Amino acid sequence: MARVKGAMMTRKRRKKILGFAKGYWGSKSNHFKMANQAVMKSGVYAYAGRKRKKRDFRQLWIARINAACKLNGMNYSTFMHGLKLAGIDMNRKMLSELAIHDAEAFTALTETAKAAL
Repeated sequence: MARVKGAMMTRKRRKKILGFAKGYWGSKSNHFKMANQAVMKSGVYAYAGRKRKKRDFRQLWIARINAACKLNGMNYSTFMHGLKLAGIDMNRKMLSELAIHDAEAFTALTETAKAAL
């Protein structure tokens, strides 16, 4: 029986890794061993970045809501507590959009939150 060699699959695997490494600086885009290390590392960074993005956006939304609350004489934590007591269930993304684009509606929300406290 003939011996099976892995030439085709090996070439395919190496070509795929070198394709991912296209545009990397120096030997990392041409040499398979260095490209493989760089692609593995960039994959780790990409995975962590997808998690980090969620944290960063939540932090941004909270900062925007807090700034809008300060204009209406409240701080973020009392505003959120007041909304919870008033039974208003809005996520932070939508609250920050309201704070930016519709200041009157956000002011009405702060008044509702103050009344609930």
